[in-house]
Amino acid sequence: MKKLATLLVILCCTTLVACGKGQQINGHTTKTAYRSVKALKNRLPPESRIEFEVSFWTIRDAKKDDSAFLDAVDGKTPQEIIVLGKEVYQERKAANFKGYEQYSSWEEMITNFGKERLDQENRKGTTAKEDPAKPNDSVIYKL
Repeated sequence: MKKLATLLVILCCTTLVACGKGQQINGHTTKTAYRSVKALKNRLPPESRIEFEVSFWTIRDAKKDDSAFLDAVDGKTPQEIIVLGKEVYQERKAANFKGYEQYSSWEEMITNFGKERLDQENRKGTTAKEDPAKPNDSVIYKL
């Protein structure tokens, strides 16, 4: 009976330790990192999602080597990823990195990506029948 109780306590402790890392990126492999980023993104408030995604992919673009990238993101929270992403942006902006010259600040870049995302979502939901600018050429009549 003592062994069962000890086993139950160990199992509970292990479960609690595993649950404590629910707000961190699991950087053991790139697959687990991507999976944990997807889960974290869905838990974030909508206004932070794009900044988190852009930060993560900025870090990924800056660190081409998988091991260096995984070391950089492993165990980080979304806020830490955003801070790290801003740092990478500042370094690249100072080095005149191509693609960043069109943005005067990090906030402007995030705002621009947010607008692009909204445009994509708006275009995705529109069909020929729903679009008022296009006439409905259907011969199906609603009776």
